[in-house]
Amino acid sequence: MDCVEAKDLVHFYIDQELDLLRVVDVDKHLQSCAACRELYDRQRVLRSTLRRDASYHRAPPELRERLRFALRGQASETARPRARWPGRWNAGFAVAAAVVLSVSVALYIVLPTPQDRLENDIVSSHVRSLMANHLSDVASSDQHTVKPWFNGKLDYSPPVNDLTAQGFPLIGGRLDYVDDRPVAVLVYRHRQHAINLFVWPSEGAHEQKPHALSRQGYNLLRWAHGGMEFWAVSDLNEAELSKFADEISASTIPHRS
Repeated sequence: MDCVEAKDLVHFYIDQELDLLRVVDVDKHLQSCAACRELYDRQRVLRSTLRRDASYHRAPPELRERLRFALRGQASETARPRARWPGRWNAGFAVAAAVVLSVSVALYIVLPTPQDRLENDIVSSHVRSLMANHLSDVASSDQHTVKPWFNGKLDYSPPVNDLTAQGFPLIGGRLDYVDDRPVAVLVYRHRQHAINLFVWPSEGAHEQKPHALSRQGYNLLRWAHGGMEFWAVSDLNEAELSKFADEISASTIPHRS
């Protein structure tokens, strides 16, 4: 795939509208082409900003009253036709305003919440890492190799622990882009199942117990511990993924500022 084709497909790639083969092709191209990767990052930021910052407001009482009045006037015009331009303008205004309000309400209802987008980002990253065989940027079971690899690449230091003795060996780590920011992803394995663990600083100091959910057939766990927010995603069953979360929390030393 060349840059011309990749640029034509990047919008569909971001919106998850491509078939699996195209997703793999675009993903491989983005990994090897800095210019297209920059375009992809800009488009993701723009898309997220528009969705996050777009304002949706209930129509003020004055506008709703004007619309009701205009609609009543339109009904009167229908019952007693008159060739007067003001009446036609009022009717057109009422119809146009009603369409705008309807579209605004529809967009407000169907647009995903920030939480939905975050969950989709994490699952999509997990799926891409499996499809493109790109689980790790640094492949190692040595936590003293994986942890220093993130130095200079992030504005925080993720906790890295090898849980081989607990049945969840560390196999590497990588950088990813989630919620409009670069984040650390630690990769573990349990039998034949890969576990992607996304880690970034928690916005609050309070602890949060693991919260389970599922997306597209994958199990996710979200929790906060030791000053960090954790998201684990895998095709492991919920009980085994919960055990993994417990082991991560038990081995994570609380961050102190």
